[in-house]
Amino acid sequence: MTGIQPFHIEIPEARLDDLKNRIARTRWPRQLRGAGWSRGVPLQYLRELTDYWATGFDWRAEEAKLNALPQFVTEIDGQPIHFVHALSPEPDALPLIITHGYPGSIVEFADIIGPLTNPRAHGGDPADAFHVVAASLPGFVFSTPVGETGWAVGRTAKALAELMRRLGYQRYAAQGGDIGAGIAGAVGAIDPMHVVGVHINSDPMAVNWLLDRFPFDLSALPEGDRRALDAVRAQGADGIGYLKLQSTRPQTIAYALNDSPVGQLAWIAEKFKEWTDSQERPEDAVDRDQLLTNVMLYWLTRTAGSSARIYYERTHSPYASSVLEPSRTPTAVAVFRHENFLPLRHIAEQTDNIVQWSEFDRGGHFAAMEEPDLLIEDLRKFFRPLRHPQSW
Repeated sequence: MTGIQPFHIEIPEARLDDLKNRIARTRWPRQLRGAGWSRGVPLQYLRELTDYWATGFDWRAEEAKLNALPQFVTEIDGQPIHFVHALSPEPDALPLIITHGYPGSIVEFADIIGPLTNPRAHGGDPADAFHVVAASLPGFVFSTPVGETGWAVGRTAKALAELMRRLGYQRYAAQGGDIGAGIAGAVGAIDPMHVVGVHINSDPMAVNWLLDRFPFDLSALPEGDRRALDAVRAQGADGIGYLKLQSTRPQTIAYALNDSPVGQLAWIAEKFKEWTDSQERPEDAVDRDQLLTNVMLYWLTRTAGSSARIYYERTHSPYASSVLEPSRTPTAVAVFRHENFLPLRHIAEQTDNIVQWSEFDRGGHFAAMEEPDLLIEDLRKFFRPLRHPQSW
């Protein structure tokens, strides 16, 4: 436990007053009639959500919920790392590190930490218990400041493996979605002597990245994978303007997002609309207060720019230009129907040791927020046979 300090969120009231004043001074743009979401976040929707943010959202209540989670901070490789460390009451619980992506945070895991750590209290089998470690990625919310370049997937994975070692865990599991999926996979690849298995649910850059670096025979793709690949490429053509900007000029967009709360809200809300199992608005799929709490963490910590840099680092690091050896760590993939960045099984099986592949008829990119019960059960199912050393 050397170098690990307790962490408590305590935002001064003056910061909340400043937020409301900035919202009140918003200079709203005009919008074409009938554009809907096709050109970005609709004006009427954003004004309604912003009004609730300023007058109905209770940050202090959400702050108290977060502070009910045992939070800590430590320094690894010169970088502050903030994390939740929720211990299970079950003595034989399996340690599990879960990792978010962009534009997410530890808020994503609010509904799964309790059932994972204490299944007995949530109608589950105590034999399925986990000790949960949920880390904020370098540059995200409270894992700041970032003092130097190079915090891409590989370096982050090494830091999280060190975090688990520092916490005293000799055998542990890893889970992630979005960029967190790539990080979880990298943790399994660099620490195979200690990682019993890796569970992922999406990685938005994985398919195109793999296609660029591995000699896949796409003519052998099953029909379902071929359709999924077409969908991924269509998404890449129309829906990843944010990614191209953050992969090339993250500092430029940081000025706008760091100065305008409504700009920050729109930037994140758009992704929750496009990537979730929603119809008219993100709140069709995720809780509105949970969405706003996630946005608040970015705003209050001023990490719009530093969180965006992970795309730049991932694109420009040696990791991005190298061909990695396939991982032998047992890996599970959970595919939620409305995930825009669908994994392709034919390709995944050539780069990872896939031992479980689950497909669900609902849910999307933010699985822990949208369908926590499905994600929890899939995790339990995968790790049951991997919990004991003799089966590892």
